[in-house]
This record gives sequence, structure tokens and C-alpha cells, in this order.
Amino acid sequence: MEKALVRTDFEFEGQKSVYHGKVRDVYNINDELLIMVATDRISAFDVILPKGIPFKGEVLNKIAAKFLDATSDIVPNWKLATPDPMVTVGLQCEGFRVEMIIRGYLTGSAWREYAAGCREICGVKLPEGMRENEKFPTPIITPTTKADEGHDENISKEEIIAQGIVSKEDYELMEKYTYALFERGTQMAQEKGLILVDTKYEFGKRDGKVYLIDEIHTPDSSRYFYAEGYEERFEKGEPQKQLSKEFVRQWLIENGFMGKEGQTVPEMTEEYVNSVSDRYIELYEHIVGEKFSRSECDDINARIEKNISEYLKERK
Repeated sequence: MEKALVRTDFEFEGQKSVYHGKVRDVYNINDELLIMVATDRISAFDVILPKGIPFKGEVLNKIAAKFLDATSDIVPNWKLATPDPMVTVGLQCEGFRVEMIIRGYLTGSAWREYAAGCREICGVKLPEGMRENEKFPTPIITPTTKADEGHDENISKEEIIAQGIVSKEDYELMEKYTYALFERGTQMAQEKGLILVDTKYEFGKRDGKVYLIDEIHTPDSSRYFYAEGYEERFEKGEPQKQLSKEFVRQWLIENGFMGKEGQTVPEMTEEYVNSVSDRYIELYEHIVGEKFSRSECDDINARIEKNISEYLKERK
């Protein structure tokens, strides 16, 4: 079994703090730079699963870097460099306390709510008579509040502005950026025979300017369907062939786990962990359109520490 990086504990020159998120370890350098290490941890239903997925962090980091570069003409973003396959270094921004989730199709949690009778999500009214995996007439934005711990909560645009979580001006700019980014991501996916179904974007502010931050268009933040066979499967009411983290959620649901109290994460066998790793690599190869080159290494922590230290030294 390949090694997986599940935790880092580095001490860099000028380091002010470190934040261990669900998937990323984020180092603050002099309140100026953020070093974001994409670990191989995997989370679902806001729970970090007990085993890491080899190459997952590398897949996410490389895809995000590609899409940040490919959308920098739409919105300024935080990325400065990728000194290691699992690391992005960028500008520190003050993150907004909302995630901008945009949906092109009725699926996942939105479908589960719809099937239970809900006809409004985050203040957005949904038409009657829709079916699972059906395309919305136009993409809808369903934001959530960003929680430090526990579950993110659905919230409407009106509530965000009324509660002063984000100003009207900043929210409407993020909304504009979200639609434009989703359109670009949809075009890029289409070129590779994929459908970008839904995704999320995070934004922050620095020196009065709104920046796109974090990762974009990765299998952790997005859902993709294969374009080929979509219509046929939809007409027959069959599950779509998809590349996203949803297959992990489905496996957990089938094994009686949805992150609720008293539920236990099913056993993650070596065979299962490797199958998840293969799925992440498969998505990379589809969305990027090139073979994934595995950065095999006996000591991933040491490699990352060396590469980051050298980058920080060169920046001086």
C-alpha cells in the first residue's frame, strides 16, 4: 500500500500559526503568506475518515493550481506558487464566512431535500416535477455559512446581507464571480467529455480587494458527470456515472454512516482505500487531460518541508 500523508507539523521561519482543517494544513507566515498543504486526509459528512488516500492531496493540489491559473483573467486569486506537488503558497486574505455553492443540476444533498418535499433551498425556489440529476434552467447559487467545526449551514443571500456576514456590494461581486467561474469550469469540463454538475468557491479580501481563495474544481469541491451517456441514463432514471467524492458518501450511506451521533465509520480496507485513490487519479486524468505522474517518496513530510523552506529562502 502506498504511503498517505495524514498530518504535518512544520516550523517555518516567520511562522505565526498553523491550522489543521479537514483536509488541509495551513501555515501562516508573517501574516503575509499562507502555505496550504493538501494532505491525503479525506472527509465526508463533515467527518475526517480514519485512513488517508494515497496521492489524493497531490491530485487536489495540481487540479486546483491548474484551474486557478486558467481563471485568473476572471477574478484575482491568492495563488503565488506550488513549490511541492502537495503545496500551494499564496497571499493571506481575510476569508468571507460563506461558501458560494453553485449547482447546475439537481443532485446530491439538494436532491435529497427535494425528494423529501422541499421546494426552496437557500431562498431559491425550485420548480415542481424535477427529477434526480435534471439540469436546472439556469445554475442556482445556494450559499452556506462556513463553520470552523461541525456542519456548514444553508443560508440565503438575503440573510447573509441582513446579518452583516458579507456586505451587499461584496456579496454581489462574489455572486458575479461565481457564475463566471462556473461557466468557465463548465466549458473546460465539456472539452474533456465531462459535465461540471456543482461546485463551491471561497473568497476573501485583502487590501480592500476580493480574491478567489482555496481550491477550485477539484473532486473534493465539485461533482462531475461523464457527458457520454448522461441523457440515456437520465431518461431511464439510472444513476449517473460520475467523478466526485459523492461515491465515497454513497459508500458510507450504504454502510449505515451519515455522520450522525452513534454511527460508526465502516472499515476502510486496503482494497477500498486503493480504489478511492484510483478514482481520484482517474478524475485528474480526465479533467486535466494528461497522465497523472505519481510523486513517489519514502518520506513525504521531509520532501515538503525541504521544498517549502527553499521557496521561502528564495523569496527573501
